[in-house]
Amino acid sequence: MNMIDLTRRIAATGLLLLAGGCATMDHSVPPAKLDRQAAWVILPVANQSDTPQAGMRLETLLESHARNRGVQSLQIYPAGIEPALLTDPSERASREQAMQWAKAQGARYGITGSVTEWRYKTGVDGEAAVGMTLQIVQIDDGKVVYSASGAKSGWSREALAAVAQKLMRDLLAPSGL
Repeated sequence: MNMIDLTRRIAATGLLLLAGGCATMDHSVPPAKLDRQAAWVILPVANQSDTPQAGMRLETLLESHARNRGVQSLQIYPAGIEPALLTDPSERASREQAMQWAKAQGARYGITGSVTEWRYKTGVDGEAAVGMTLQIVQIDDGKVVYSASGAKSGWSREALAAVAQKLMRDLLAPSGL
């Protein structure tokens, strides 16, 4: 192996390590198979960040992702936010109310979670930083069939929504959704 090949391999390894250090993820063992033909709902996503309506932003990404992955029958928990308060759905309705609504819709699965971080870091580069948890629950009994959590930072000038979308896809990938 010549010196140029060795230098390239070291550089490639360094880039992989650097890229891998920008995200942290944990997930449960995925279920055997989630039925994409079943009725699904997007349940309220709790906003535990300092950014108003971050939970609602994640809900719209979840809706798009589920539809793109083949979920045809999908409804979203109705949002009736009061503009003056900028409250998220999680602050308006309890989990039990949302589950009762989902049962009334005949849903089999629900996607919910929380946003723990949704911001641009301060500093010269202002990298996007996102943290979230996601859960897929069986509506009939409330059992969590898949859960994942993670955090990700973007590169300088990378859009916050793009970082959130990448993290969401990575977190849901093991579930098959």
